[in-house]
Amino acid sequence: MNKRDTAILSDLQRHRVMSRDDIASLHFNNLKDPIKACNNVLKRMRRDGYIDAKLDHQPYLYFPYPSLIKKDSQKIPHFLAIVDFYKQATHLRKPKQFIVEPKYGKGYMEPDVFMVWNGSPFFVEIQRTFYSEKVMNEKISRYEAYYRSGLWKDETWQPLDKKVFPFIIIISDTRYSIDSNLKVFQAQSLNDFISSIGDRKSG
Repeated sequence: MNKRDTAILSDLQRHRVMSRDDIASLHFNNLKDPIKACNNVLKRMRRDGYIDAKLDHQPYLYFPYPSLIKKDSQKIPHFLAIVDFYKQATHLRKPKQFIVEPKYGKGYMEPDVFMVWNGSPFFVEIQRTFYSEKVMNEKISRYEAYYRSGLWKDETWQPLDKKVFPFIIIISDTRYSIDSNLKVFQAQSLNDFISSIGDRKSG
């Protein structure tokens, strides 16, 4: 495999599943005909046994081989939403770290994403469905428990000179009433979040 093949496979392993258009956007957008070039590479990688595909979806969905999830998993739309968020971040500035569904232990939060992006750490919740405010506040309480534990101070991404707790971004069409001392931002997309931060600074 060449360098681009390895990068595609790495992305598939990170995200579990990606569409052909996702892969073209991230790895072939500098070419004259990214879709055609992407199709040719994915066909070869599939033939050589590095990746698998779901062919009854347009565009095709691709998985690492062996796949980390079932081809009919109910979570596929959720993982594709995470890929979409990753694309938004990468097209602005590639994250230094981007971990999908990291685990922090019993009693603590289970974010959809942890990333170090634009010099800052973030926990990201991507809500495709409506949650009651009770459920959302229970989610936030798990972040607060993790904050109180102090375990975040020992993370390898921490700056040497100052320990920082990640910002929390909730990506959702619904705005929730959240009462927390942590820095929790709500936006419909990453671009929306950036715009809101710009508005706060300019205001």
